Amino acid sequence: MSDQDPNPFAIEPDEQRFESLAHENGFRFWWASELAKLLGYEDYSSFKKSVQKAMQVCIGLTVDISDNIVPIRRPVEGREQEDFKLSRFACYLAAMNGDVRKPEVAHAQAYFIAFAEACRLALTEAEGVERVTMRGDITESERSLGGTAKRAGVTQYAFFQNAGYRGLYNMNLATLKQYKRIPMKRSPLDFMGKAELAANLFRITQTDEKIKNSNIRGQDQCERAAEEVGARVRATMLETGGKAPEALRAARDIKKVQSEIKSTQRGFKKIDKTPRPPKQIEACGTAVEDDAPNLG
Repeated sequence: MSDQDPNPFAIEPDEQRFESLAHENGFRFWWASELAKLLGYEDYSSFKKSVQKAMQVCIGLTVDISDNIVPIRRPVEGREQEDFKLSRFACYLAAMNGDVRKPEVAHAQAYFIAFAEACRLALTEAEGVERVTMRGDITESERSLGGTAKRAGVTQYAFFQNAGYRGLYNMNLATLKQYKRIPMKRSPLDFMGKAELAANLFRITQTDEKIKNSNIRGQDQCERAAEEVGARVRATMLETGGKAPEALRAARDIKKVQSEIKSTQRGFKKIDKTPRPPKQIEACGTAVEDDAPNLG
């Protein structure tokens, strides 16, 4: 990015680099390769990871990926490779999953959060998207662990799952739900913040690896392994952070966060359904007056 254009996402009427890069072909979209440059990525291939995470979030939200991310082979950086048509919502997800050390990514996140606010959404955007992404990762990891446990001879998965929670939280799953005031029919994972989700993701993946690598067999042995891994993760958290996982504050219900992010998608889709008048934003169908901040 040139010195004359330090912030393509600046909320100023005369700086509209992001909006000017939009293309129209059935729907308004941005090329991922062009967005990567705006976000300060010198290597387009490294930015693809953010696009892949955006896809994972769409899957977790049951949002149609084809409405937001369309893979296309075309010349990129001098050679033919995979590029993506990204909707505004997909650009938003990619930015929220971008490298926060890059100032361009920070500008982009502020830009899209302003759009969400224009749609009258109350959401801590970046953390909400990260939680949804991590929750999806845990679902995939639990599916893998379930298959591993079944092949190892686990016939009562609820007891096996409880052993893992007991190791990490020093209490059974039912007691943990009571302790954190989580509805009994809901998973505690739906009320965890990033740090707690990360601890559980590590616990689940390492339990999977331990059972496979150590050739553990049988219900009792697998339960013992799950509890041991959970206890080790707990010890690490106490040593490094000085806080037990059960002491971490419960987060907002992730189903509400998912609903709000889906509302963002619907709002963005409505904004880009028809061309917008200059210096205006039609936020959720309501025009913003010219003296309001211009998000172009």
